[in-house]
Amino acid sequence: MDPLVLPEPTTMLRPRRKVTGMSAILLPLLSDDSVDWSGFDDHVARTFDCGLVPAINMDTGYGNLIDESIREQALRRTQGISGGRSYVAGAFVADQPNASLDCDGYRKQIAQIQSFDGTPILFQSYGLAHADDEAVVQNYRTITSDCDAFYAFELGTMFAPFGKIYSLDVYQQLMQIDACLGAKHSSLSRSLEWQRLLLRDQIRPEFKVLTGNDLAIDMIMYGSDYLLGLSTFAPDAFAARDAMWERGDPDFYPLNDLLQYLGCFAFRAPVPAYKHDAAMFLKLRGQIQTDRTFPGSPQRGDGDRDILELIAKDLETLLAKVPSSEPALAEFTH
Repeated sequence: MDPLVLPEPTTMLRPRRKVTGMSAILLPLLSDDSVDWSGFDDHVARTFDCGLVPAINMDTGYGNLIDESIREQALRRTQGISGGRSYVAGAFVADQPNASLDCDGYRKQIAQIQSFDGTPILFQSYGLAHADDEAVVQNYRTITSDCDAFYAFELGTMFAPFGKIYSLDVYQQLMQIDACLGAKHSSLSRSLEWQRLLLRDQIRPEFKVLTGNDLAIDMIMYGSDYLLGLSTFAPDAFAARDAMWERGDPDFYPLNDLLQYLGCFAFRAPVPAYKHDAAMFLKLRGQIQTDRTFPGSPQRGDGDRDILELIAKDLETLLAKVPSSEPALAEFTH
């Protein structure tokens, strides 16, 4: 399939749209580098309670570093907190370049997540994603043959070497798998994401295009939903922002701008170090005990705390104004 011809982006705006927000949960640590399960529980509960969908064992939860016992404990505790509310969880299978598909590994991960009432989101691997288009689609059909519902995941190589951004042909065929509810798109390219939104509208309007672009969180204005690591810093602020967009509140813009500033700061190179910024930010907000990160995860310098503290104060000022008393913008009513 040739790239879709994009219309003027302003014509793609979707005002007053209800946004589905999924937030990758940070796995907090104690001073001895053991998991702060109390902090984890509180973070998951806050995310549920503000209306976002927690995403467990994602990159933000060190999904590629944690062992099986931590992975299962995170699922078990989230199930207990959920009270029947939906959540998603990463199915991660490690392999090496030129590896064949680890079908059993994926099926085991999927079955485990479903056993705790979660919906799997399938991380890519070399064996899953690095094949010709026909084989990639068949790989998804094979590993999800016993799966009731799942989300796919496109990941740019700037995030992980095993990632791959699929062709539009593959994307269209994934949309035609009934159990595939949506796909997280992490290319950091607005144009590629806009193409997927156009294709979604033509082929399967209920399919969720979940932006993973932490540098363009305003993609919700064009019809994307989201699954972000950035929202773990302040799920309450993201929920407030989403509600503002739905009701046409002009305070959407300053809040979105501040959150985007936080994203551009935290997701600078090396990108994986954003998790250290997330831990610092949550500690500054008094929501976790330490800003330690999982062993093996890259660190930021101590100077980040000063900037994050200023952003946190500005954020609290904006949130104190919610809900806004200002009238909705007139064009939002059309």
